[in-house]
Amino acid sequence: MDTESKPEARNKALAYASLPAVFVFFWSTGFIAGKQGLQDAAPFTFLLYRFLIVAAVLTLLALAARAPWPPLRALPALAIGGVLVHAGYLSATFGAMHVGVEAGVSSLMAGMQPVLTAVFAAPFLGEAVTRRQWAGLCLGFVGVTLVVWNKLGLGLGTPLGMFFAFMSVVSMTAGTLWQKRFGGAMDLRTGSVVQFVASALIVLPLAFWEDFRVDWTPSFIASMAWLCLVLSVGTISVLFVLIRRGAAAEVASLFFLVPPTTAVLAWFMFGETLAPLSIVGMALVVAAVAMVTWKTK
Repeated sequence: MDTESKPEARNKALAYASLPAVFVFFWSTGFIAGKQGLQDAAPFTFLLYRFLIVAAVLTLLALAARAPWPPLRALPALAIGGVLVHAGYLSATFGAMHVGVEAGVSSLMAGMQPVLTAVFAAPFLGEAVTRRQWAGLCLGFVGVTLVVWNKLGLGLGTPLGMFFAFMSVVSMTAGTLWQKRFGGAMDLRTGSVVQFVASALIVLPLAFWEDFRVDWTPSFIASMAWLCLVLSVGTISVLFVLIRRGAAAEVASLFFLVPPTTAVLAWFMFGETLAPLSIVGMALVVAAVAMVTWKTK
């Protein structure tokens, strides 16, 4: 019995160890797919359809698997977490891109999220951040700055755009902390249905204000399919598993890796240049995440 359980335990450990890399890679693709989709749809209309499609897909999966549904008393806490992570973060991110904030600036703003999460993890969750981790968080922000430095001059956008970019960081930080404290026990299928339905209700008035403007081109459908199935169903589930099993500051530090990964994907897919300064920044980011997540025995 022991010989059978050891390989199984080792496989589970390897699968969990691969989750951070899976999350970073697929989360990074969301910026590219989102930018593509925004060419054919208004931002909040885009999100409304995305949330409704994901809620429908997860409902079918939950019913097929006979997954347990959360009790009524748990719905408000789940809804708040969903609104912060989905409606708040994505609405602000899409709004920033829609009004002209460049991806490099958005990435630099996103680099603030691990630092903010560490600041509030102690009072909200009682999680202590060591001096080594603080050093890693500061190094990570410097690394992200170097990665996107050559793109910072392309355009800060309007003050409204910068407000959107900042609010995306605040919303994801608050959502990470909230999910860690109140959403750790939820079923990822049925709990996510609640969260996406709540998010759809939030963006519905904004989509109505946009007259539900969307052009269902093949590229838009492809972007929507990728964002719904790969990002909102798969990658968000991976994020929630990581939040459930790890400290908030450690999980948030993975967001440092998103700008470098996005830069590499843009280089591979669109031929965008990688400046030497960006490569140095990538090395600093990798070192920073290692400093934050390394556990001494």
